[in-house]
Amino acid sequence: MAARTFDEMRSGADDAIRAPYQGVASWLDSTSPERLAATRQEVDLFYRRHGITFGAYGAAEGAETTIPFDIIPRVIAWDEWQYLHRGLEQRVRALNAFLVDAYGAREICRAGIVPEAQILMNAEFVSMAQGLALPGGVHAHIAGIDLVRTGEKEFYVLEDNVRTPSGVSYVLENREVMMRLAPELFAAKRVLPVANYTEELLATLRSVSFSDSHEPNVVLLTPGHYNSAYFEHAYLADEMGIELVTGADLFVDEGRVYMRTPRGPQRVDVIYRRIDDAFLDPLAMRPDSFLGVAGLLGALRAGRVNIVNALGNGVADDKSTYTYVPEMVRFYLGESPILQNVPTHRGDRADDFKYILEHLPELVVKEVHGSGGKGMLVGPTSSKAEIAEFEALLRARPGNYIAQPTLALSTCPTFVAQGVAPRHVDLRPFVLSGRKITIVPGGLTRVALKEGSLVVNSSQGGGTKDTWVLGPDA
Repeated sequence: MAARTFDEMRSGADDAIRAPYQGVASWLDSTSPERLAATRQEVDLFYRRHGITFGAYGAAEGAETTIPFDIIPRVIAWDEWQYLHRGLEQRVRALNAFLVDAYGAREICRAGIVPEAQILMNAEFVSMAQGLALPGGVHAHIAGIDLVRTGEKEFYVLEDNVRTPSGVSYVLENREVMMRLAPELFAAKRVLPVANYTEELLATLRSVSFSDSHEPNVVLLTPGHYNSAYFEHAYLADEMGIELVTGADLFVDEGRVYMRTPRGPQRVDVIYRRIDDAFLDPLAMRPDSFLGVAGLLGALRAGRVNIVNALGNGVADDKSTYTYVPEMVRFYLGESPILQNVPTHRGDRADDFKYILEHLPELVVKEVHGSGGKGMLVGPTSSKAEIAEFEALLRARPGNYIAQPTLALSTCPTFVAQGVAPRHVDLRPFVLSGRKITIVPGGLTRVALKEGSLVVNSSQGGGTKDTWVLGPDA
């Protein structure tokens, strides 16, 4: 694993500009810092006027902010994208096969590859999903796979997100902003489009309906406008031309789900849900939930409505199951993994636990079910007191944590207060699985705006970039 920091725009001791960034470098050379700053202010104004916001963790209740957007795009060459595309498709196929198996015969456990306790004792395992036969055998219809780059040909999977991955609205809005405010940047290179994502998403959702006797009716179920990702819920529903609903808008009658409308009840075939499993059905899950629909899981088990993403997907994307994904690829697909995991130490293994304790100042330690950059320790940037506090948590619940080496994440040029400077980035491509697998070129590039920081999460002060994938003739 590379120890140095890989600069995606510049190479070698002479800082030569890499081929994919030639157009960006020329634009930066010909654009004054004042113009860059003015463009950045225009972006902020655009986002605020269009209500492109999110609720930051730790903010006052109901408080929303814009995600900082960096106007210098992140560029991925065609051959690099082809490699990532193959690897992403392979990985999601394996994850879907695992989810079918985890809620079915559990052959991977019988083969001695994944301990059955890893599934059955997982906090995200949903017994009501056992034995469900979903259309096409697809459970992870929308997957967000977090990638990091450490070198010229070195990409690693950091996390798999197959519950309710968010962020794709920023992929689409970032592109629109860039095309409006810096059209000259697109003149020199052939940048592959992302605008067809919502069209592909709707086609994917319709393709996984239990019923093929009519055009399936799809709705997007949101917990409401207080949710941190509500902008995305409303944006995607509007772009797909489907109804954005809350639990109160839906009801179950004789095993079917209906939506209340001024013209009377309308049948619902597919629900793209953006609420957690526990809140979906107060009759079957949490009885105090006002977000879900009473009887919904009964309709699902009867094959009269499909829920996207599927119930119980959390068993596949927690950070301890992550360690088994390369073996899933070999077991289910009979292939060698294209994309590699970051080497990972598990707190529930005695030797790993001993290693973690001895190397805490060097490691990144994460909660198995943590998200959004919360519940983690970045050893090299933490104080002795923070490390000691985290060690106590780790000793109390060792199985609740995994640890990974501190990767030298690649950097991209970023416009900051001091001018243009390198900042660390990651990438979340979105993989759609229905009757076919579709991956819109690029994804959500998140950038750590603080110098030296490796924490890219927007909830922890990170920003985003437009992600360009160049065509084969660029």
